[in-house]
Amino acid sequence: MGTGKRGLLVVAVTVVCAVTVWGAPGTAFASPSPSPTPSSTAGSTAPALPSTASNKDLEAVRTQLEALYHDAAVATDAYNAAEEAAKRQSAEIVALATKIVEGREKLDDLKDRAGAAARSQYRTGGLPDEAQLMLSDDPTEFLNGAGRVLQGERATKGLLSELTRTQEDLEQYSTDASAQWQKLETGRKTKAAAQKKIETQIAAAEKLESQLEKEDKKRLEQLEAQAAQQAQTAWLSTGVLAEINSSATAQGTKAVQYATAQTGKPYVWGAEGPDSFDCSGLTSEAWKSAGRAIPRTSQEQWNQLPHIAVADMRPGDLIIYFDDASHVAMYVGDGLIVHAPRPGRTVTLAGAGSMPILGVVRPDA
Repeated sequence: MGTGKRGLLVVAVTVVCAVTVWGAPGTAFASPSPSPTPSSTAGSTAPALPSTASNKDLEAVRTQLEALYHDAAVATDAYNAAEEAAKRQSAEIVALATKIVEGREKLDDLKDRAGAAARSQYRTGGLPDEAQLMLSDDPTEFLNGAGRVLQGERATKGLLSELTRTQEDLEQYSTDASAQWQKLETGRKTKAAAQKKIETQIAAAEKLESQLEKEDKKRLEQLEAQAAQQAQTAWLSTGVLAEINSSATAQGTKAVQYATAQTGKPYVWGAEGPDSFDCSGLTSEAWKSAGRAIPRTSQEQWNQLPHIAVADMRPGDLIIYFDDASHVAMYVGDGLIVHAPRPGRTVTLAGAGSMPILGVVRPDA
């Protein structure tokens, strides 16, 4: 039994120490050093560009960059999801550790009380209360003693039951803490794998862009802008904007004000502000500033928030992009969004139809 007690206390101390390490400030989005070398697959697909690339070459580069950054966005969502899960699991472990320590103290107190009862019995010559009562010649004492015996029996049974429950609770807390620790460890591996993929995809994209001459980089940006404009024009040509006429709520207005105030700040994967953001970091923080907590990742925002028809969209609603919900932006009105596009870009306004729309969700439905 003594070994079991010590084991429970060790579990409590261990989980507290472990969570302290996991929850240390500054570890969530630490920049890697050094950056990993891009995978051979990513690097081998990069075309060898001439000093002045043709439009066809630049279009191929644009398409490839789009694919690389899309894959990085998917991995970023996985990283952010693992990060959020780690926060929840760490909090649960801390709570369980607290319960273990409190339960251990309660168990010690109960055993002290049981020991006191045993010592009291020893002082009375080892006779149980019932035997002492039968030896009494005083009727009044007999009647008073009968009540005390009954109370004592109930107290003893209650004490033993509480001891048993407390021991069972401690064992369950220990089991639960171990399970949460295992989830935390699994999540750490998931997050590490996602981080590696993010870094690999971004490094491949940066390597590809580094092959371009300064003039070609400008032309590439123009091609990106043209592609976005063509998509926006096609979206507007459907007449959808004429159907969108809902006004923002008070909370929606606050969220839009927060998001648009971040324009010009750089995209950094995993970032939630205040100096940089990724796409879902911007939208989740904007709505947090408006007093409403929403899921951290674009995929969970799509999965958990109420879906709204595009025609019913109002400022503050979130537009989810691509079939895998790997990007999110905030609708600000007049056919425009504010979003954190990708690495190498800053928070900016863009056309709501400039990317393939999966659907719209409403945080304050």
